Amino acid sequence: MSLNHMITEVKTLLVSVNEDYPPVVFANSFGAEDMVLTDLIGQHFPGINMFTLDTGRLPEETYTLMKEVEDRYHIHIQLYFPESAAVEKYVAQNGPNGFYGSIDSRKACCHMRKVEPLKRALSGKCAWITGLRRDQAPTRKDIAESEFDIGNGLQKVSPLLNWSLSDVWAYLKEFNVSYNALHDKGYTSIGCAPCTRAITPGEDVRAGRWWWENPETKECGLHLKNRG
Repeated sequence: MSLNHMITEVKTLLVSVNEDYPPVVFANSFGAEDMVLTDLIGQHFPGINMFTLDTGRLPEETYTLMKEVEDRYHIHIQLYFPESAAVEKYVAQNGPNGFYGSIDSRKACCHMRKVEPLKRALSGKCAWITGLRRDQAPTRKDIAESEFDIGNGLQKVSPLLNWSLSDVWAYLKEFNVSYNALHDKGYTSIGCAPCTRAITPGEDVRAGRWWWENPETKECGLHLKNRG
């Protein structure tokens, strides 16, 4: 399938979602996939607002890209932060980098910094758009392009679900779309600075996220598989 055909399919899906599930929001983490969607939504779908979860531990490169996006597309990106009291309690109990200690501690940190702010970001919305791709991780192989998000109570749409990483980069290069400078330093998946590292040749694209854990546990809680 040609890149142009894939782009047309994504635009068609975005039109449908925007018409069927208003209001719609795009959860933008400024990874390579999200920059494809940023470019399409920023140019063609002014009614779809963008937000990001500012965990307080993001790399400086992510903030730099965020500013570039706002300037290029003349948009405002809404930031959602963790509750300060929850952060203070977590740090008091676990230390500032307690997430390295156990899976439970790491998931508690992700819940505080990502899951709870996401619920606030999605409140009152009927659908949210993500940059998930099926081949990103074992935990994402069974998700659907459009499905009801039981945990958050709204439709969840992943327009790039069947794109490959090569497809993503082909788009970014073809249309001269900005991307996170960390990608040029070996980072294929970018989250919080202390939980992200560059990968080596042959490693899985998400091997740099929570690299001290097994692949089956590597989710922050934002994209858990629906359970009926």
